[in-house]
Amino acid sequence: MIALIQRVSEAAVRVDDEVIGAIGCGLLALIAVQPDDTPGMADRLLDKMLNYRVFPDDAGRMNRSLRDTRGGLLLVSQFTLAADTAKGTRPSFTSAASPTLAAQCFEYLVNAASAAHEDVACGRFGADMKVSLVNDGPVTFWLEV
Repeated sequence: MIALIQRVSEAAVRVDDEVIGAIGCGLLALIAVQPDDTPGMADRLLDKMLNYRVFPDDAGRMNRSLRDTRGGLLLVSQFTLAADTAKGTRPSFTSAASPTLAAQCFEYLVNAASAAHEDVACGRFGADMKVSLVNDGPVTFWLEV
């Protein structure tokens, strides 16, 4: 599984001009599922996202996690992160999971996140979404398990 996480001061996802998920300060996580991904991998990725120290402490160092700050977590499925871009000028998506597996893994991740963390929102799997954010820093990291 892949997560592109961005520290945000706010983020929202819209479908058909309706806000379906929004957070204030926290992390926006764009999630891609690959063919061999499992629920155990989703658990490890969630643990990493909740405990990754990307928020400033009192000295201004990135030393606090989402769990420490109790910030929001906005999960958005994005299969394009799994694209193979090594050849040519058109991405290949053979390294992305099938829609069925991806939906199952993403739903598992959302449910696990909601059970482990207080402020969780999400996009809608497979929908045409409009994601807005204010990247704080900017701070962006690629996480993979």
